[in-house]
Amino acid sequence: MEFLQLYYFQTVARTEHMTKAAEELRIAQPSLSKTIARLEADLGVPLFDRHGRQLRLNSYGKTFLQRVDRVFMEIHEGRRELQDRAGLDKGNITLAISIPKLLPELLGSFLREFPDVLIRQRIESTSTMKRLLEIGDIDFCITSVPLEGPELEWIPLLTEEIFLIIPSEHPLAEQDSINLIELKDESFISMNTGFSFRDLTDALCKEVGFIPNITFEGDDPETIGALVRQGLGIAFIPALSMNRITNPKLKCLQINEPNCQRTIGLSWSKRHYLSLAAQSFRDHVIRYFLK
Repeated sequence: MEFLQLYYFQTVARTEHMTKAAEELRIAQPSLSKTIARLEADLGVPLFDRHGRQLRLNSYGKTFLQRVDRVFMEIHEGRRELQDRAGLDKGNITLAISIPKLLPELLGSFLREFPDVLIRQRIESTSTMKRLLEIGDIDFCITSVPLEGPELEWIPLLTEEIFLIIPSEHPLAEQDSINLIELKDESFISMNTGFSFRDLTDALCKEVGFIPNITFEGDDPETIGALVRQGLGIAFIPALSMNRITNPKLKCLQINEPNCQRTIGLSWSKRHYLSLAAQSFRDHVIRYFLK
């Protein structure tokens, strides 16, 4: 069994089409077919169910593919570690985050210390961040809910209060605080489903006995605030965003019950190699928030 056979198998398994795989690999289709046939003969089981030109990965193939993917992942991780130790690059970090307003000061203080490190930022849903972390496509996540998994680490960094913003003409604008249950009949403007802040606020509403009536979903806090100003609904807002609320058409309310807070934390995978730059970034983030 050769690595080239495994690489060819991985490509055919992904495309489930011999012609497409051959074109992608830039080899002749008969040669690819023979390579897969030799691999199956070596293993003693078929890896695909064949229906004319169509291929479907069978149960043997799915089991074997998991092992093959692991082999290539380990090789990739080993290459990254060796390049890092040999100083062949200046360091690259990929970071997914659901709270982008945290980044400017955090990244600024890090890059002043490590100016040659390249940081790539992604804004993703919680489920997408977890998947990218597990497969090694990103180094870190900063989220407001813990990312749980046997291979994932999560360190809490800070806890902040969650408030509500309402239009200044709203009947409740004369109050400074409120119990969340009093808003069960209100229209809410909220973050998109799947984002950690949305998951958290939905859970808070459920805790007191109602499902929020969402009239608009978005991923831009500025747009959400503008819609609240127009009187189209109310919205949850974290303390980190409070200093940006200066518009006289908005009123912030404190929530008495339940205890509305979120804890922001840093996640990474124990399974994947962290470069020296990534290790330095992790140490910097922890010092920055826990000093």
